[in-house]
Amino acid sequence: MGGTDKGLLAFADDTLIAHVARAVQPQVHTILISANRNREAYAQTGWPVLPDPLGDFQGPLAGFLAGLQHLETEWMLTLPCDGPVVLPDLAARLAGGVSGDTEIAVAHDGQRLQPVYTLMHRGVLPGLSETIAGGERKIDRWFPRHRWVSVDFSDVPQQFSNINTPADYAAAGGRGLPEHEHE
Repeated sequence: MGGTDKGLLAFADDTLIAHVARAVQPQVHTILISANRNREAYAQTGWPVLPDPLGDFQGPLAGFLAGLQHLETEWMLTLPCDGPVVLPDLAARLAGGVSGDTEIAVAHDGQRLQPVYTLMHRGVLPGLSETIAGGERKIDRWFPRHRWVSVDFSDVPQQFSNINTPADYAAAGGRGLPEHEHE
């Protein structure tokens, strides 16, 4: 979307990040926001903002790493700020897929994995650190290094609609793009 920080887009009487965070808040102990730019703007939400520990915009795995390094609970739920639909039972459904020694539960929409919608145990931190240190940045290549399960969400594939284009934003109910997006 032309370099626009999607989490800061106007949405549902606030910003997209605030909308998503409020929607998931009843399901979690605390909210941690992973952001590498505009951290001051994200901090206005009142939730802690964590930059990637490695810098240079290393992708979602680095965001996972930042969250796990600050985690106060045994499990961490992850989801993107550009997915405005948040199921009220997202965490419970992912947790329902966990059994025995499962370390990561990943949502599956019936057609493919949705790798940023995860529930992961804090015990994956050392392996994630090693993976990133080894240069890997692909989430789907990291999962197989752990005991993970795919959790079926095929009954609600719309849960995974995200905002990647101005048309997606408008369809989701966005309130208008910044001026440079119309150029």
